[in-house]
Amino acid sequence: MENILLILNIIFAFILVILVLMQKSEGGALGIGVSQESYMFSRTAGNFMTKATAVVATLFIICSLALTIVSRGELSPKSSVLDTIEEKTEDTPSIPENNN
Repeated sequence: MENILLILNIIFAFILVILVLMQKSEGGALGIGVSQESYMFSRTAGNFMTKATAVVATLFIICSLALTIVSRGELSPKSSVLDTIEEKTEDTPSIPENNN
């Protein structure tokens, strides 16, 4: 399952890069700009490339989150580091009892 999600994530990333590079540099196509023509519901945001970029970006984020959730189980520690440390009493220096 993890390998399938990883391959899908790489494919979505590649498609997303291609879609972003193919778009014209008009600025504010996704509603980020400040001009009146570049709002979310304007004509520039309605073209195919912008919608495809938004869909692929959403799929990429969902796939990344799913990949994180699936691989999270392998990252959790099974035992504590403190459980593996054995205390060595013979190497520890002793404190003198009478220090006059």
